Amino acid sequence: MQNIKNLIDDLHLEDLKNESHPSIFDENEEYDMLIVRIPIISNELSAKSLGFIISKEQSYFYDTQKNEFEELNGRYEGPYKVLDKLTDRMLKSFVKYQDAVADMEELLYVDKIKNDFMNTWLGLKLEILRIERILLKTSNTVNELMEFYAETENFPINHYVDLHEHLDRTMRSATLQLSKLDYLYSFYNAKSNDKMNRMIYLLTIISAVFLPLNLVVGFFGMNTSGLPFADGKFGTYNAIMIMVSLVIITSSVVYFWRKRVET
Repeated sequence: MQNIKNLIDDLHLEDLKNESHPSIFDENEEYDMLIVRIPIISNELSAKSLGFIISKEQSYFYDTQKNEFEELNGRYEGPYKVLDKLTDRMLKSFVKYQDAVADMEELLYVDKIKNDFMNTWLGLKLEILRIERILLKTSNTVNELMEFYAETENFPINHYVDLHEHLDRTMRSATLQLSKLDYLYSFYNAKSNDKMNRMIYLLTIISAVFLPLNLVVGFFGMNTSGLPFADGKFGTYNAIMIMVSLVIITSSVVYFWRKRVET
């Protein structure tokens, strides 16, 4: 094991130690280096970078916790088995995001929008975008590896094609969920704007009804002489009757105008 560690270039060793290193496949004369970054979907989204060295005879997995290389069973099968296990787990765990988007969609359709809709939407958007970005690089890296070893004897091309398909399927699903989130955001804005327009429309009608009353109140509130009903016994009663009449007339005009517009 010490021999393989001495064989690795110092810069490559630093890359293998980096737990947040992006996916990369690097060909060399003595060995090839493969780093694959996989999203880890649990209660909180994270990502894990797995480093492999593929020599001419064997393959090795670099354990970042122990800071040492672990010999794998099979030059090509070893990395595949490690990656396939994590990829399958990721593919199954991604259902969490599909269900969350579906729940948001259902709430919007039945008009039961939660107050924290935007926070939930933004959280899902950021996490799924991160998954898509990671998987795009990872999928391309695995594709590079397959093209490089395609003509190599004993290379299990079908296994790596299956691995690539799982990565690609999760990435396509992430892209689909992002499209749904964009649609839900547009739909949410449309519903919010519709509610706002209705509120403004209602306020406009109320303003139209009470505008004549404001004029009457302002008129009779002037501190001048010679105002109507100022000296009469029923001045206040007459003023109230005028205001009630104006409310009825204005409301009738608004009502018939609305009926005419709607028809």
